Amino acid sequence: MSGRIPVSDDSILMRWMRIEVGKLNDGLVSERKSLAQLLTEERPVSRTKSGEEHVFDKDILEELGSKLPTDLHRKLKIPIIFFSDNRVPDSCYINDPVALEALQILGEMSKMRRMQQGKLWIGKSIAYTIMKKYLSVVQIAMM
Repeated sequence: MSGRIPVSDDSILMRWMRIEVGKLNDGLVSERKSLAQLLTEERPVSRTKSGEEHVFDKDILEELGSKLPTDLHRKLKIPIIFFSDNRVPDSCYINDPVALEALQILGEMSKMRRMQQGKLWIGKSIAYTIMKKYLSVVQIAMM
């Protein structure tokens, strides 16, 4: 016996996976701002978990500002975040009811969709399509 811990040991594998997921999430915005606040900033920017700048696309913010009701401007936190759970490979969820309302108004999600137990699960392909359309304003967090 070599004295090494087997690679198949769950605790080692899980620890390694948490480290890698942490690296993937370093690009996530650490403090979300309201759409209203971002619309007033000349250069809309937030810090990521790694300390880098995340610059929001001003044109997309203005598009959201023109399409969404003014009362949502104060309530909607940007970026909108979808959560990807490695235990559910083909789906992810959103847990922000205001973001869901905004996406429904924008026509990105059916108004018939409802959250259950604080989450709305959707296919990853839908989340990635929304993210591509609203670059810099939508992020996917790995769990």
